[in-house]
Amino acid sequence: VQLQASGGGLAQPGGSLRLSCAVSGLIFRFVDMGWYRQPPGKPRELVASITPDHSTNYTDSVKGRFAISRDNIKKRLYLQMNSLKVEDTAVYYCKSPHHWGQGTQVTVSS
Repeated sequence: VQLQASGGGLAQPGGSLRLSCAVSGLIFRFVDMGWYRQPPGKPRELVASITPDHSTNYTDSVKGRFAISRDNIKKRLYLQMNSLKVEDTAVYYCKSPHHWGQGTQVTVSS
């Protein structure tokens, strides 16, 4: 199983970024997927999750700003991040039930 995250980078407060995670080696359309993040010096936390039928769940701090989605044909997971804040700075990871991606750095700074 491989999860390859991409799309991180530097954004200004109020800006947007879109993360993508390419998945291979598992039956993507049948599994729950999630995005996690680990801010500097803090533990890893769940940001958003999505079920195979596209039901979603978000941590309170990103509700209304982030949107998780998936393409079950392309086997890709996405995280659209809008209205970014400095406190969104973290390494972001995609996760399947038993595997982690390698992480992509998101830095929000003016």
